[in-house]
Amino acid sequence: MKKIAVIFGTRPDTIKMAPIILELKKNPKQFQLLSIATAQHRQMLDQVLKVFNIKPDYDLNIMRPKQTLASITKNTIEALDTVFEKEKPDMVLVQGDTTTTFVGSLAAFYRQIPVGHVEAGLRTNDKANPFPEEINRRLTGAITELHFAPTSTAKKALLKENIDPQNIFITGNTVIDALKVAVKKNYKFSIMKLNELVKEKKKIILLTMHRRENWGEPMQGACNAVKKLSETYPDYNFVFPVHLNPIVREIVYPTLGNLKNVHLIEPLDYLDFVNLLSKSHLIITDSGGVQEEGPHFGIPILVLRKVTERPEAVKYGTVKLVGLDENKIYQTAQKLLNNKAAYEKMASSANPYGDGLSAKRTVQIIKNYFGLSKAEIKEFNP
Repeated sequence: MKKIAVIFGTRPDTIKMAPIILELKKNPKQFQLLSIATAQHRQMLDQVLKVFNIKPDYDLNIMRPKQTLASITKNTIEALDTVFEKEKPDMVLVQGDTTTTFVGSLAAFYRQIPVGHVEAGLRTNDKANPFPEEINRRLTGAITELHFAPTSTAKKALLKENIDPQNIFITGNTVIDALKVAVKKNYKFSIMKLNELVKEKKKIILLTMHRRENWGEPMQGACNAVKKLSETYPDYNFVFPVHLNPIVREIVYPTLGNLKNVHLIEPLDYLDFVNLLSKSHLIITDSGGVQEEGPHFGIPILVLRKVTERPEAVKYGTVKLVGLDENKIYQTAQKLLNNKAAYEKMASSANPYGDGLSAKRTVQIIKNYFGLSKAEIKEFNP
């Protein structure tokens, strides 16, 4: 039996690790699961743990008021090293590009424990966009033993960095596995306002904005575009779960707070969010994960970023990069809302991110790595 430590700390990485945790639990004779929550984001993490019925073996609870990247790094590496010294896992799994991801891989490296990186190989090749995620994933990639690349594009990026091709596997993205569990046809939202909006049967435009590199003037431009869209399309409902960060709220509420068809609400838990996403007509976002979730439902996405580490959906046509220019955001959205053919072209594009079997592939690869199996790996191919 091999002891596999699975580390997560934020809502997105917990969502994407949950299917792997559940799959590892199906193999109790081969794997001993050790789940470790750093709780880099406390409240948002707890919501997801409840959805997937996961109780961490260790909850490091590192979150502090006004925490800096340096303090997160310091607190996480010290806490993880203590756990690794005691538990001596045979492998550490990390996910994505958070500070928890990088620090988890570094702490494992210091203890000479092999690392498996879920969602490996995403790159923008711009150290400042997104910040600090781009560097987190590059540094993690330098440490990793098994690279679980979600797409062929991610694999190519790793090959350019001279990663051994025998250590790279295209698995698809586990976010699709998670959606298959979470999204229900007749879902009832925990917030009455959302149930009312869905019942209205007006088309919903879902908005999310939070990225650090977009704070200030860029975010103001995006909000101005949304305000103009809401005035141009009064028969649409714009729903915006506003991030708790005061820097975001100081821009969003003065600009959009008094518009009749713009509904500013508190951040949603995972179930409410993905079920609202599945019922949306258009998504305007700077999120990375939403770029993967939207294509599963055939929803066009306008991405409020200059570059994306998820270029597949741009290539396939379900995502457009619009940046933060007010006029470009407005004009691109207007074209989709006015031109049915343009909308349908994006909506009918293929989903390049997964088929719901990513966790099974990942666990099978780990079995093969430890000599617990010799099964052939059928990589994901959209």
